[in-house]
Amino acid sequence: MKGYQRQFPLFSLCGLNCGLCTMYMGGHCPGCGGEGHRPCALLRCSAQHGALEYCFQCSQYPCERYDHFMEYDSFITHQNIQKDVALARRIGLTSYQSQLKEKMAILSTLLEHYNDGRRKTLFSTALILLELEEIRQVMARLTEQTKAAPSVKERAAAAAALLEAAAKKQGAELKLKKKPKS
Repeated sequence: MKGYQRQFPLFSLCGLNCGLCTMYMGGHCPGCGGEGHRPCALLRCSAQHGALEYCFQCSQYPCERYDHFMEYDSFITHQNIQKDVALARRIGLTSYQSQLKEKMAILSTLLEHYNDGRRKTLFSTALILLELEEIRQVMARLTEQTKAAPSVKERAAAAAALLEAAAKKQGAELKLKKKPKS
């Protein structure tokens, strides 16, 4: 939508954590409501309801637009939208944004020092699905385990193993749920 801007495009209108998307991090997407963002039905809906910053601020949330929205993922997982929205409401947007920025910094570290070229989606999905405290613990163990690991391949394998173990403990799977081809 022309001229539409959001104060914090890293946490989208619908509840996606755009700041943890590798498309956003790679400069291929401006985030929700950023300059050059493709219009979506939720942006138009927001405009019709007083240009709300987040869908959950609407008295009709969650509406029928969310009926099947979380079944499948795009470039980023949709699995935690309701959980993340609930957390943002509970702790407040400023605190939520602070946590998101910390997760973004951790994702940057993972991509810079632990990515063998095949782990971007796994890392992004893990940072979205895991609790921040669990991520901090994983990073501490990862730093300790990989002190002597000279190759990126070894560091990437260690990072993937620790993140997958944390996800399994939580009952999460670090794979995007793609819509079946019809």
